[in-house]
Amino acid sequence: MNSAITVENLSKRYQIGVNRAKRYRTLRESISDGFVSLGDRLRRAQGASRLAPRASGTHWALKGVSFEVQPGEVVGIIGRNGAGKSTLLKILSRITEPTSGRALIHGRVGSLLEVGTGFHPELTGRENVYLNGSILGMSRREIARRFDEIVEFAEIEQFLDTPVKRYSSGMYVRLAFAVAAHLEPEILMIDEVLAVGDAKFQKKCLAKMDDVKRGGRTVLVVSHQMQVIQAICDRSVLLEQGRIEKFGDTADVVATYLGSSREHADLRHFRQGGTGDAQFLELRVTTDSSTRPSEVIRGETLRVELSVLVKKKLPDSNVSMALRNSTGLELFSHCWADQYTDLPSLPPGMHQVTLELPTRYLRPGPYWLTLCLSRNEADVVADVTGIELPPVVLESTANSVQECRRWGVVYVECNWSHNYRGAHAENG
Repeated sequence: MNSAITVENLSKRYQIGVNRAKRYRTLRESISDGFVSLGDRLRRAQGASRLAPRASGTHWALKGVSFEVQPGEVVGIIGRNGAGKSTLLKILSRITEPTSGRALIHGRVGSLLEVGTGFHPELTGRENVYLNGSILGMSRREIARRFDEIVEFAEIEQFLDTPVKRYSSGMYVRLAFAVAAHLEPEILMIDEVLAVGDAKFQKKCLAKMDDVKRGGRTVLVVSHQMQVIQAICDRSVLLEQGRIEKFGDTADVVATYLGSSREHADLRHFRQGGTGDAQFLELRVTTDSSTRPSEVIRGETLRVELSVLVKKKLPDSNVSMALRNSTGLELFSHCWADQYTDLPSLPPGMHQVTLELPTRYLRPGPYWLTLCLSRNEADVVADVTGIELPPVVLESTANSVQECRRWGVVYVECNWSHNYRGAHAENG
């Protein structure tokens, strides 16, 4: 079976700055350059000895990228800003050409790379559905057949005959996504569009992409929302400075990205803050089977022992915790106020706080714990810190059954029952 997308040693180089001596200059550019030159001379006359040099040179947005996407796969493309994600999608969508290498596409492509791509602001929503559908390679008959579904999905019936220049950004993206998703391209490419819509629309888009996946179509998704990537993508590509850092199972790729991302550095390391009336001095993590665990077997109790130096009496003290998964999503929180009727008063001195955290409901993966000591009534934080917990793993036994791959951020043990009620006899 042929791959839906084959990328072979793809590279894209951009020129930084413009060498105007090597190309034709318009009258407008000549006049503009004259004013810039005059401004430079005036600044030098006023004593400006150091002027910022104009940028020049080249920038490789992509360098030697190679991978394959199979038909029916949903593949995520993640990475920091400037990693080359959008450039990759533009090359695959034939918007721009690579400097070297090639990309082979087997199937009709529908692209949604920017809000309202392919829309004309002076045309109505109705007219733009037909225009955008034609750009995507659909016949008028195909567009007419799916027109009602598109309008219903976009929820713009009231404004269907209004020029789209009067649409809000949310209305723009709803209509653009509806056209791209409903006109049945064999390959759908989406770049950060879901970040524009509201929560209700994002939920609808995720459900639609799940339908697209079940229909056997191929989807490439660029997003900074790791929850979206993990929910819908089979495999993912991690780009770093135009190169592939990792390509494989989405959970592993996302974990690698978050492990190196500065955006999540505050979750991976100790974090201090607060008034200084108290200070966390030491955190120690133990389990039922180890005093210094490198991993936690799911089902074990994880204990966090916390040494706290209280410098000033803290009335109505409240210690709280929050547990986050690998995407930074807060799974749950708990505090002394949930357990104690009356919050204790902590006198100056050393205190030992122990948190017992059951792990039977956690899916395998890394987790981060944030702890906070505050005065509950005044809501004044005395100190706060975060720690990376050892990864939770499944117990490896000869008779173990591999965990089912299901959506969700936690694991809950449920009880199933089944009763055989006898053969069914059809009438007649």
